[in-house]
Amino acid sequence: MRTPSGLISLLDQGIIDQVVRPLMSGKEAQVYLVVSDGEERVAKVYKDAEHRSFKHRADYTEGRRSKSSRDERAMKKGSKHGKAQEEEAWRCAEVDMIYRLRDAGVRVPVPYHFLDGVLVMELVKDADGNPAPRLGEVAMDVPTAQKTFDFLLREVVKMLCAGVVHGDLSDFNVLMGADGPVIIDFPQSLDAAGNQNAREILLRDVGNLNRFLLGHGAPEDQPLKHGAEMWEKYARGELRPDSTLTGKHQGSETRVDLRGLIRELEADEADEMRRRGGR
Repeated sequence: MRTPSGLISLLDQGIIDQVVRPLMSGKEAQVYLVVSDGEERVAKVYKDAEHRSFKHRADYTEGRRSKSSRDERAMKKGSKHGKAQEEEAWRCAEVDMIYRLRDAGVRVPVPYHFLDGVLVMELVKDADGNPAPRLGEVAMDVPTAQKTFDFLLREVVKMLCAGVVHGDLSDFNVLMGADGPVIIDFPQSLDAAGNQNAREILLRDVGNLNRFLLGHGAPEDQPLKHGAEMWEKYARGELRPDSTLTGKHQGSETRVDLRGLIRELEADEADEMRRRGGR
């Protein structure tokens, strides 16, 4: 195959030994199966802004800060330098989050190199040694689906304890590895304490998992109750990695438009299905 332009410099520098084939395409990046340091790994090449389809980016980047006050001012002004720095910050966000979440005990891929806007990381494999399928590609019986939901809900709790909300968590961003689910794709992840949209986006993440794994059998607002309960514990400073969630949250004085969030979940799911069908 023809070498992707984004990987040429990594081949020249010996970071990558071989590009095997394209593996998957997402809203922000193209992922390739490569050989690096003698092992099968993946290389994630981030798309330029004009080729990305991630919606409402400002909702996710709120609260992120640059280490340079000059860069921060340039990004706010939208200058050429500012746009370049904003792109770099968007790409670096995933690397920063992966290290942060690994330290918190969350199941994420192992990162190895980040160079020239390309992230080289662990290839998550299934029990047969093949690239692991996405959650949405695996058939499950009811007990297995419940077990998977419980596991992923616990991972979301660990993430929130680390101050992170994934921001785009769904069956599309979970790989079913040989040792269990692994969460991927973090460029849009956000700081729970610094982003006013964090609660609503967390509810959407949890609702996505509930809807896909447990179905529509519960009352309309049930998919969001685990998320609301989790957030309330976090806001009170009581959330711990082993905190018990009942899923019977009664709500607080802070209300959220449950019907609106359900409609948004359904619209996002329809968009994702159309995008997958166009691959």
